[in-house]
Amino acid sequence: MTTQQIVNKFDLTKHPEGGYFKETYRSNGVIKNENLSENFIGDRNHSTGIYFLLTSDSFSAFHKINQDEMWHFYLGTTLKLHMISPEGEYSFVLIGNDILNNEVPQFVVPAQYWFAAEVVDENSFSFTGCTVAPGFDFNDFVLPERKVLIKLFPQHEEIITRLTHH
Repeated sequence: MTTQQIVNKFDLTKHPEGGYFKETYRSNGVIKNENLSENFIGDRNHSTGIYFLLTSDSFSAFHKINQDEMWHFYLGTTLKLHMISPEGEYSFVLIGNDILNNEVPQFVVPAQYWFAAEVVDENSFSFTGCTVAPGFDFNDFVLPERKVLIKLFPQHEEIITRLTHH
């Protein structure tokens, strides 16, 4: 199976952070803004889900959202998910199906963490899904410029430089 076959089969489009995506689920239920934290402006659906495809010749740039985001591994090769906590602690997790070598098929990125992703193997892809609750809204999405993140976390300049677009 090729990247282009997956893009065509699931009608994926380019994502601003890198890779390809398609929203596959948006709950009918809505959480009213007054019941959400101060990080949210407006109502949100209970939950949303997407397909997300990343290739080894691109990356998902550092960004953050107001919600927890659960990643699900479907097909391809290992995805390395990089995270920087609001306090500046760096960590990473390998998402894939080689569980005997410390890969996990699911992982939750906590709300407000900066995170980026890349495919570990050359000439390959990772086909994943992401579930967000409360549901995703682009108003919750922050895709910072490189210099902004480096100013916040100068100790992580190398990884930030490598996994930001500008």
